[in-house]
Amino acid sequence: MAAKNTSSAARKARIEEMRRAERSRERRNRILVIGASVVIVAGLVVGGTVLIRSQADDKNDSSSTASDAKGKGKFTTDADGVKTWSTKLTQNHVTKSVTYPMTPPVGGDHNPVWQNCNGDVYDKAIKNENAVHSLEHGAVWVTYNDKASEADVKALAAKVKKTPYTLMSPVEDQKDPIMLSAWGHQRTVTSATDPNVDKFFQKFVQGQQTPEPGAACTNGIS
Repeated sequence: MAAKNTSSAARKARIEEMRRAERSRERRNRILVIGASVVIVAGLVVGGTVLIRSQADDKNDSSSTASDAKGKGKFTTDADGVKTWSTKLTQNHVTKSVTYPMTPPVGGDHNPVWQNCNGDVYDKAIKNENAVHSLEHGAVWVTYNDKASEADVKALAAKVKKTPYTLMSPVEDQKDPIMLSAWGHQRTVTSATDPNVDKFFQKFVQGQQTPEPGAACTNGIS
């Protein structure tokens, strides 16, 4: 009988030990689960914060690229027929597309890389954001649409090619057949022989309106 009691006590002791071990494992598992949950929640919080900041940055970038379009600026026409933008134009470098309030644009936020403007003539449309950077460097941008005569286009191209700090390209959606643009200034000319072409070049190629006089017109994008 004593042996049987001893065996029963030993079995109870083993069972109790097993229960203690199980309870210990459960406590460890709970701690691990709680710890993992804390890590996951922290990761979600950090990730959410990064996402919100990223979305905010995107929103700020988008709003900055459209800042000129939302402004209250407008063209005023000077006595010599040159139109001048009435408010200060922003000069932020952005990598997204910009919605400009005028066509072609005469300034505003622009791409960090300028369009080559050392007498460069482009027979296809170029990006406004690069051309605006060229205007910031003091270039004059000659633009035309399909209503301009072939003779005028050729004559203007010849003039641009021999004039540093100028560039030329087609802009199909511009209002008039031939237009000249500098930073903050613009005018329409009637033809390549219009005397206002030379006047505009003389006044605005590296003119007083230039935000960054002497900046390069080479080693940009072509």
